[in-house]
Amino acid sequence: MSTTFTELRGAAVPVTRACTLVGRSRATHYRRSRGPVHGPRPARQAADNGQALSQAERQAVLSLINTPAYADLSIGQIWARELDAGNYLCSVSSMYRIARAAGQSGERRRQATHPAKVKPELLADGPSQVWTWDITKLRGPARGIFYQLYVLIDIYSRFNPSWIISPVEDSLLATDFIAEAIERNGATPHTVHADRGTSMTSKPVSALLADLGVTRSHSRPRVSNDNPFSEAQFKTLKYLPEFPKSFASLADARQFCAGFFHEYNYVHRHSGIAWHTPDSVHFGTAARSTRPGRTPSPPPTTTTPNGSATGRTRRSCRPTPGSTSR
Repeated sequence: MSTTFTELRGAAVPVTRACTLVGRSRATHYRRSRGPVHGPRPARQAADNGQALSQAERQAVLSLINTPAYADLSIGQIWARELDAGNYLCSVSSMYRIARAAGQSGERRRQATHPAKVKPELLADGPSQVWTWDITKLRGPARGIFYQLYVLIDIYSRFNPSWIISPVEDSLLATDFIAEAIERNGATPHTVHADRGTSMTSKPVSALLADLGVTRSHSRPRVSNDNPFSEAQFKTLKYLPEFPKSFASLADARQFCAGFFHEYNYVHRHSGIAWHTPDSVHFGTAARSTRPGRTPSPPPTTTTPNGSATGRTRRSCRPTPGSTSR
């Protein structure tokens, strides 16, 4: 085919006609005649038509753009005002290209700057310092019937000081629930964190915490993950293989949760506290626990949101030498 094509070209047959006769694509012919191209293809050099702006003229346009009178105006505004004044330096497209080459084709007005917001945190370096609490629904025996599970959790030890199940959600019941938990614990936390539910923000609960000298902390508005300790424990509860689809009665729900919270507090090995049980960390027996081939160590420090009403609950685990954490 190449010999035939060469002979046709030698007979002054045009390239298009020769390619048609031998059945070769013109693109293939030109690609082969040009030879292999190594590396990126060089940029196309446009022929100088004698109308392009010189470097001095381009610099004059850029200087005009950056004058104090035009510093906050768009390129189109500058070009139109200069045209009204009888000054035609270049086309509007050329002015845009010059500004783009100098990195000035974006927003030219002064923009407001906002400093980065620091997420407030709470710090707990020991048990009975920061508690969080929440309420979740448990499905009852019939459609539309739910039981309300109130749960308190210590963010340092992951221990549950108290829990109750009620057929309704009530702020007075929540007040008694928190007061009884603090009395039973024997130590008052300096902060109690919760989301912005009706019971959490109610006046009875607020008055109780104020009387006890406890700082009241709430999730930030429109932030759904500011109470992760309580939400994580609810997921642990509801993802159990034996968690029922519904509870036959209030007594049935209380019996199931009693077994779960006893297992969680005294048997469950928590990864967030170096695989100790919550009760051993809460009551200070973790340092005396012994495990084969492992040196006992205190649990890591846990951090959560600021005590202000716009705090976010977070934690960071820093295991000490000899402890195991993930």
